This record gives sequence, C-alpha cells and structure tokens, in this order.
Amino acid sequence: MSARTLLFTKSLRSRSYLSFPAYAKSLQRPLSVSPSSPLNASPTKNELPPLPPKQWIPDLRARLGKCIIFGCSNAQISRAASVLRALAVEWKDLVAGSEGFLTGGRRGLDGRQIAWGEMDSFQHVNNVNYYRYAESARVNWITNFAVHVDSAHRQQWAELMTPKSTGLIMKSLKADFKFPMVYPDKISVYHKLRCKPEGDPAPSNFMLDCIVLSHQHRRVAARLEEDIVVYDYKVARKASMPGFMLQLFHKTWEMQQAEEMRARTRIWELIKAVEGLEKETWDREDAVEDMGSAVKNSA
Repeated sequence: MSARTLLFTKSLRSRSYLSFPAYAKSLQRPLSVSPSSPLNASPTKNELPPLPPKQWIPDLRARLGKCIIFGCSNAQISRAASVLRALAVEWKDLVAGSEGFLTGGRRGLDGRQIAWGEMDSFQHVNNVNYYRYAESARVNWITNFAVHVDSAHRQQWAELMTPKSTGLIMKSLKADFKFPMVYPDKISVYHKLRCKPEGDPAPSNFMLDCIVLSHQHRRVAARLEEDIVVYDYKVARKASMPGFMLQLFHKTWEMQQAEEMRARTRIWELIKAVEGLEKETWDREDAVEDMGSAVKNSA
C-alpha cells in the first residue's frame, strides 16, 4: 500500500467516513446496477431514474473504503475523495431531492439542533416533538412564498397563517416513525406537495408530505402526511384555493419534479463512479491486493 493510500485511509477512519465492518463482511456490491436496470437500458432524456437503495450512503462509503484498502493509484484516490466529498456535502439535498423535496432557503427547518430536554424517559426524542418539527417547517414553507417567492401577494401569504381572512386549517396529521433519534443530533425538515392541485373550481384542500432528516444518521427519521383545508374565517366555512396560491403551487410542483430528476440522476452517477473504481481495483480478473511494505520487506 502506497504512503498516500495509507495516509488517506487513516484520514477517512479518523473522520468516521467509513464503516469498516460493513464491507469486511461481504464482497458483494448490493448497489450494483443489474443488466436489466433502467439505467443500463439507455433511458430516454425525460425518464425518471429509480430511487436508490435505502442505505446507499453508508454502503458507498464502505465500498470506497474497500477499494482504498485493496490499493489505489493516486488518480483513483482522487476520484474516491471526490465521491466522499460529494456524499459529505450533498447528502441532504440528494436524500430529500430524490423524493421531490426542495431544500435551501426557508423552505423548512434546516440544521435545527435537537435539545436534550426533547428526550423522554426512554432516552429518545419524544414522538410529540416530531409534530412540532413538522409544524415549524410547514410555517416556514408557507412564509417562504411570501418573503422570497411571491412578494406581490406577500400579505395574502402571510395571512394564511392567521385567522384574519382566508387561512389554513389542519384536517389530519399522521406520522410514521422510522427509528428513534437521540441527543445530540441535528434535523432538517422539509415539505412537498403530494400531488398537483387542479380542478374547476379550485380545490379546497391539499396534501403535504413531510420528512424529518437526522444529520447523524443521514437518513429519514420520520415521515408525516398532512391534509390541509383552505378556510374562510370571515364566513366560517371551507373555501376554494386562491388563484395566487394555485398558480404558485403549480410552479412548485414543476420544481419538485425537476429536483427529483436531478437528485436521482446525481445519486446514480455517484454509484456508477464507485462501481468504476471497484472494477479497476479489487473487482478485476488480475486483481492482486497491495499488502504494503511489510510484505515486500519480508520477501
């Protein structure tokens, strides 16, 4: 193993980028694309790539670690570092974006620190807090339109969160908890439209999907679905979605579709890059592991 490879491997270990037991157990590549995969079938320009496997981030790290330990050239080390850098920097946008969630700005909660007091006697974040996270993110999602997107209707967007005129009422809120989060951790919470609101007259309700991302685990900790009703407080009854709201929701839906395409394409590019490194290192017919200078000196 070259000095640069050894130094890079130690650096990865110190930064907890790699889970060495994970790839030591098996030589299989669970994220490999099969010949029948849509990505190998020359998809059309507008064809949406499939969702990646659930554990694609830790799996890619483990597979890169195996390539590095087996022995890489300087150029291969640089390519591996590029993928690891992308996983470290882009993971949040890719995990959320692959399902159509828009990140950045004030579209939700971004990097919110979990408080120690939010844990309960079972030493994990109490379930009630997930509803609060979703509530705060939903308010940010709505007010983002007023502040950063549609300044012409800023007052109307702001009033949606008040009982002054046309507002929003939560009809139902359901949660699906994936794993227990504990302190310390950070979360990012995002919303998206479940479907494009259409109809004549305009619909009086809409569905939102919400995800709570754990920064420590870099995956979804909880999913929520929200059924929201447009309500006219002046006449005390349901109302059709205002025109400015319907128009902007249509644009938001298109942005969600575009982000879903971009994020999935990027993820599969990273998977392909790792597969390329595997085929150039341990997964080639004449592969011989670099055992380092100790073996050479003993010969």
